[in-house]
Amino acid sequence: MEVLKVSSKSNPNSVAGALAGVLRENGEAEIQAIGAGALNQAIKAVAIARGFVAPSGMDLVCVPAFTDINIDGEERTAIKLIVNSR
Repeated sequence: MEVLKVSSKSNPNSVAGALAGVLRENGEAEIQAIGAGALNQAIKAVAIARGFVAPSGMDLVCVPAFTDINIDGEERTAIKLIVNSR
């Protein structure tokens, strides 16, 4: 599954375009975000991407979950959003 990493400085429109492309190609994607600002941008991107793929008949569903990732030798807890269509 393709993993998109989002930060608080990510542009939601750019992330949405990348997400829409991955969904059209693979049918599912995962977004990882650490922190409230990054999660905010990720959720906005999912909402925007829904509009991008809706004309082709895709209805996006987003399932949140926790995941542990390693950044510079430090264990961090991130939120992952598993996005696919129903």
